[in-house]
Amino acid sequence: MLEGVLLAFDDEADPARRLATAGGWPCRLVQRHRFPDGEFKLRLPLPLPDRVIVFRGLHQPNEKLVEILLVARAARELGAKHLTLVCPYLGYMRQDIAFQPGEVVSQRVVGRFLADLFDAMVTVDPHLHRVATLAEAVPVKAPVVISAAPTLADWVAQERPGALLLGPDEEAAQWVAQAAARHGSDSAVCRKVRHGDKQVQIELPPVAWQGRAVVILDDVASTGHTVALAAQLLLQAGAASVDVAVTHALFAGDAIEVLRRAGVGQVWSTDCIPHPTSVIPMAPLLAKALEGAWSRA
Repeated sequence: MLEGVLLAFDDEADPARRLATAGGWPCRLVQRHRFPDGEFKLRLPLPLPDRVIVFRGLHQPNEKLVEILLVARAARELGAKHLTLVCPYLGYMRQDIAFQPGEVVSQRVVGRFLADLFDAMVTVDPHLHRVATLAEAVPVKAPVVISAAPTLADWVAQERPGALLLGPDEEAAQWVAQAAARHGSDSAVCRKVRHGDKQVQIELPPVAWQGRAVVILDDVASTGHTVALAAQLLLQAGAASVDVAVTHALFAGDAIEVLRRAGVGQVWSTDCIPHPTSVIPMAPLLAKALEGAWSRA
């Protein structure tokens, strides 16, 4: 066990405490007060050891980035010599190039912002497209990525033995391949054509779907429309059941209801984002990854 303290916020206290227990670190909450004009006043627990872990997921990220800035700078001033950010969901990764003149490449801006604050970072399945590694997006000294795919595969094997694992689009192929390899599961990937945030076309792969249990597996689910469309097509093709397993349960708005109306049975997610569907804890993997990050930074 490496000595340190884990700092967290009250809205993520449960997953943070699970991580602290797995790693053997004390977990302390940052006290927050919001002024009438929206500004934060934060108070860090004292004293701070040399190594400090900041646990903050970047779903609904804008105010959290301000919190991270305030906590990291204050921790340095209060004596912390090594700062690690544990960010189970890393926001602002989708905009990795400027598609039109004048567009801000937010991945580059936010990535450098975080790298200026922390010595190391641990995250889970970052949503990277044209950038191959986390180090390119967030140039900290010790960037560590872990995948939830094997853990999702273990859950699916327990709940739906023999199910076929299906990626809703080509971007999910890498996670589906990892998960399928875990237990030798059958797998396939859909083809998606997107016409907007809520307008997509899905083509099922050529598989005999009749009577099959299918689990749609993805790294992130937001509106739920892509997964819902895939579920509808699967049930029309004769699938016996369709469930969903996802790493990052953004599930904005009525996403869960959209899935239910499409015929989805169970929805399972990790606790990377606190959500009613969160049944798969990532603490053991995050604790192990943290020790690896500390050994590199």
